[in-house]
Amino acid sequence: MARPRMFDEQRALDAAMRTFWEKGYEATSTQDLCEATGLGRSSVYNTFKSKQDLFARALAHYIDTMNAAQLAVLEDARRAAADRIRALFAMVVDGETEHRSGGRGLGCLTVNTTVELAARDSRTGGMLERDTARRLAALRAVAEEGRRDGSITSRRDAEALARFVNAAIGGMRIASQGGADRTALESIAEVALDALTC
Repeated sequence: MARPRMFDEQRALDAAMRTFWEKGYEATSTQDLCEATGLGRSSVYNTFKSKQDLFARALAHYIDTMNAAQLAVLEDARRAAADRIRALFAMVVDGETEHRSGGRGLGCLTVNTTVELAARDSRTGGMLERDTARRLAALRAVAEEGRRDGSITSRRDAEALARFVNAAIGGMRIASQGGADRTALESIAEVALDALTC
């Protein structure tokens, strides 16, 4: 008869996700994961099988959590489309300025992972491609709504605007990792919003 697990698996997954987010996949050791989760090496491997499997679960958890929060903003029909994008930028700025270490933001686990692993790990690359497609579809829908409600006046097509907003958010997260403060991030967001209404 198998022994019941004596720990909160979700809390361990959250701790592992945070560790990968702070250090990156390659720089995170098994010892780092043990210390973060409070689990012994055998418990980590019995529960999550391998570092790669644990990372895949942590990345999927991050993607699900971030997408749920972002989609709630983008699908808020009480706001004009441009205001939804403005609220999304504000969410990014708040997230980047609340979670800082040594004057630098953590950035985004998906952006960090794209740079570190996407080109050489097909499993991770596939997860990131699906995530990007989902976010672009949501941004494209908001851009199309903005055209209809008059709050987005750029003559660029909705696909181009979606890619631009997605790239601006990625750039803001990277700038935060480089030390950009709230004022700098808000300035980037304002310029991006201007581009949607010219």
